[in-house]
Amino acid sequence: MTIIQAQPAASRTTTSGFEVRAIDPVVLAGIRTIDDAGHAPRLITEDGGGSPLRCCLRTSKPGERIALVSYAPLRRWAQRSGADPGPYDEVGPVFIHPEPCDGPAGTEYPDEFIGWQRMFRAYSADGSILRGRLASADEVSDQVAAHRLLGELLADPEVAIVHARAVEFGCFTFEIGRPSA
Repeated sequence: MTIIQAQPAASRTTTSGFEVRAIDPVVLAGIRTIDDAGHAPRLITEDGGGSPLRCCLRTSKPGERIALVSYAPLRRWAQRSGADPGPYDEVGPVFIHPEPCDGPAGTEYPDEFIGWQRMFRAYSADGSILRGRLASADEVSDQVAAHRLLGELLADPEVAIVHARAVEFGCFTFEIGRPSA
């Protein structure tokens, strides 16, 4: 059961069997120079804003400077866990800040991504994909709904990690896992 205390978004406390993770700051430091495809970041100044930033799990603001880089999320997780993703080792585009930022406000479902349709991919401990789950905007319409959905995905003991992906482009958005020890 997920308990959400009524507090401002930045200080909200959640109790759940998972945590949402942005790209690790150590990894960000590396891909700000050379990304996972071997390229320098592509710097962009946002016109209208709204691009999902994977470093702080919020959307970009109009006029904000961001970077487009290639990132291999499963490869990075496999390096930490000892898994072998084999053919599931994908490299794809993500937006990040070109300089270090404050990171996400917490480990709950990112407020700015509430109500966005998502594809959730569940992976086993050996790096194999177990299943995908297309979630409608209604299924992640608020914190309670998002926590219910992610709790269901991680209730399966075979699931080691879940990746949230954009439906339109298939891009990695964030990682969901059981709480760190």
